[in-house]
Parts: sequence; structure tokens; C-alpha cells
Amino acid sequence: MSSDLALRLVPDELWELVEPLVPGFAPRRQGGGTAGVDDRAVFTAIVYVLTSGCAWRHLPGEFGVSVPTAHRRFTAWTKAGLWPRLHHAVLDQLGARGQVDWASAIVDAAAVRSKRGTLTGPNPVDRGKKGSKLHVLSDAAGLPLVVGVSAANLHDSQALKPLLMALPEIRSRRGPRRRRPVKLRADKAYHSAEHLAWLRQRGITPRIARPGIESGERLGRHRWKIERTLAWLFGYRRLTIRYEHHSHLFAAFLTLAAAITCYKKLAQLST
Repeated sequence: MSSDLALRLVPDELWELVEPLVPGFAPRRQGGGTAGVDDRAVFTAIVYVLTSGCAWRHLPGEFGVSVPTAHRRFTAWTKAGLWPRLHHAVLDQLGARGQVDWASAIVDAAAVRSKRGTLTGPNPVDRGKKGSKLHVLSDAAGLPLVVGVSAANLHDSQALKPLLMALPEIRSRRGPRRRRPVKLRADKAYHSAEHLAWLRQRGITPRIARPGIESGERLGRHRWKIERTLAWLFGYRRLTIRYEHHSHLFAAFLTLAAAITCYKKLAQLST
């Protein structure tokens, strides 16, 4: 694997955000371990797996990272919470530049097939085949702010509260950090009296299509933004079919994809 590809996968500016967040090496009592493996090489290998969709066992040796080391480090970093912290760090950079649009938040979900694992269930729109569901909450421009994973048979509406409650406090160009959008846009799958009241109690104006009154296209010109966000995420081939047995590892790939998606917008501001 050429160094050019490694730099395209993990530019220096991205690594500057990642490096301070990487957990330090904790030596084992019995000795040994993988302290000698370069963290950037491991991170690049993980991004390659996410982007290409290749199996861990097909990880190219040119990265200088063995398959067991890359997988162990990915699991350890997931347990340490690296991926949501990286996502938050990138969002902070965007927020400080006024690039997070709090005029509204948009929520939607999409199902993927799953070979196995926890948080899977029969997909009602795919002939009952086993699958998982990706949930995304974006800002008004489609920037992914929060992502989550559930079984495919979980109703979309059940993810609305967890997604909004998981919104981190993000830096602003001026004033205090912010975590509350002005409006919440969603299709009729998310409509309920409970949700409407819950949103209003939190000072969020609901813009949710009403079943039997308005079509699911109530999102109108806003729908393409969240659909584009889902398309961005599915551009990372590891997310198109779930192979991870443990749902938290699949969620880790999803969160890393959201972080890199946000970083690409940050990189555009610097060009």
C-alpha cells in the first residue's frame, strides 16, 4: 500500500485531531503487548477496513500492521470510547467556525442486512431477513451529529428520544456550547402525541408529518439532506452489510464514518 493512499485515508490534519485522543498503551503484567506498533498505522488500517469493506483477514500487509494487532486495537479503542470522542472533537471544530446549522435537526433511519450478531432482527421491508438499522440525527444541512444502531424490526420512532438526548454540547462561534436545535424534522413514522409534547417541553418545535393528513414527504426540500447523509455513510462499504457479531463494534464503525464525514467538511473549509 503506497504512502499516498495512507495519506489520503488519514491526512496529517485528521491525525492531529486523532492523536491526542488515542488511549495510551497499558503494558500487561505478564509483559509483551503491541506498544511498538505505530498508532497512526493502526488507525489508517482501521479506516481502510471501514472504507474498502474488506475483511480483517484481507488487510494489506503494506500498512505494517498485523491483522490480530489491528483488530485488538480497534476493539480496545472502541471500549475506551475513542470514536464518539473523535466525532465530538470534529464537531467542536466545525461549531467554532459556525458550520453547525442549529435551525433544525433531521432524523431518519435505514436498514442493512446482517450476517449475525446482537441487535439484529427480521427486517419488515426485506422479506423478514435478519438485519440491523442505522439511525441518524443531522443538523439542518445534513451534517451527522448523532448515530446509532438497533435491530431492523425496531420502530424508527423509538430512536428519536435517544438520538436527541445523545446530542453532545458543541462549541459555537460565539457564546456557550449548544446542543438543542430550533426545530426537529421527521417523517410520519416519528409522529406521536408523546413525541410532540416531549419536544415542546424542551423548546424544540416539531415539524413531523401527521399520519392520514400529510404524506410522508412532508420533509419536502429537507428530505434530500438526510438522504444524502445516509448516502455519505453508506459510501463506507463496511456499513453496507453488517459482519460484526458484536453490535458495539458495528456502531464503532458507524461513528467513525460519521466523524470522517464531518472531517471532510472541515477540510473543505481549509482549502
